[in-house]
Amino acid sequence: MRMHEGCLLALAFVAVAALPADAQRRFGFGTPATEAEIRGWDIDVAPDGSGLPEGRGSVREGAAIFAEQCASCHGEAGQGGQMDRLAGGQGSLTAARPIRTIGSFWPHATTIYDYVNRAMPFNAPQSLAPDQVYAVTAYLLNINGILPGDAVLDARSLPAVRMPNAGGFTGPDPRPDIANTACERNCGGR
Repeated sequence: MRMHEGCLLALAFVAVAALPADAQRRFGFGTPATEAEIRGWDIDVAPDGSGLPEGRGSVREGAAIFAEQCASCHGEAGQGGQMDRLAGGQGSLTAARPIRTIGSFWPHATTIYDYVNRAMPFNAPQSLAPDQVYAVTAYLLNINGILPGDAVLDARSLPAVRMPNAGGFTGPDPRPDIANTACERNCGGR
């Protein structure tokens, strides 16, 4: 990137960053988000478990919740229904038609909690309490052969679960929009 392009980019960023406050003053709409509003949307969970709430849930509790809230879409024991199959598929990732499930594909157990908490059940996302999400997560790990039937998960134990495909997402990403070596080597003087 040339120097003048960098300056123009910086000016554009400053102009865009100033828009919300200016829009509120000039047009009378929009308000800055409060800390409480931001906390309400800050629900992501990282692979290391940061973001997990207090709570606990067992495989047994999760089986009951799954039967009531999830089986109609994902099938009994997560073997597939109207929506994605959640269990099985171990060892199939190198096959011509891999079966991508929680037990075969997902690299982090915390991703299950994060996804269920944000998006499930489909007809009422974010309606499950933390204990229920831990329980469903425990059940899903159990039906994939990752946790025993008497397991209980919480914010400490969930990040410690080792997934079968934990090492499956290592190395450089070959997609050209992620790793463009032509640009990385010759980007106009960078």
